[in-house]
Amino acid sequence: SDGRTGRLFRVYRAERSRKEYRCQDFAWAALTHLRKRRDPGDGYYTAEMSEYSHGWKEYLRIQVKRGKIVSAEFNAKNKSGFIKAWDNTYMKNMMSKQGTYPNKYTRDYVQQIIEGQGEKTIDAVSGASHSGGNFVKLSEAAIERAIEGNTETVIVETKEE
Repeated sequence: SDGRTGRLFRVYRAERSRKEYRCQDFAWAALTHLRKRRDPGDGYYTAEMSEYSHGWKEYLRIQVKRGKIVSAEFNAKNKSGFIKAWDNTYMKNMMSKQGTYPNKYTRDYVQQIIEGQGEKTIDAVSGASHSGGNFVKLSEAAIERAIEGNTETVIVETKEE
């Protein structure tokens, strides 16, 4: 990695330690850095949570082309690999209790990161704020991988509250 990448991460760590950190600020700086690089880190970058929560492990996969996020998939899978957004029973239960469901809120979060390119705050979706918090953490990790040009999946620590 070049010197600019290291400097970017030092600034990010300092901001985070002062509690002034916002993932969107970091993402914007990271994407700006990607756009300026000669090799913009084109490819697919994946981040996933370290633990299952209520039987599901969330993940985010982004596709970067010419320094821009052009597509993304945010979802969760169970231990057998079944995708949460495909679980109709889960969808019906969550919709009746939370007013949203995985196939809807995952698309809402993905739309925000693609449209905002990290320059705008990610707004929590009512009824899916825990997943929104994980989405921000996963976004940060996937963007870091893109900066590095490292296509290996990064594991994001799950912190129980």
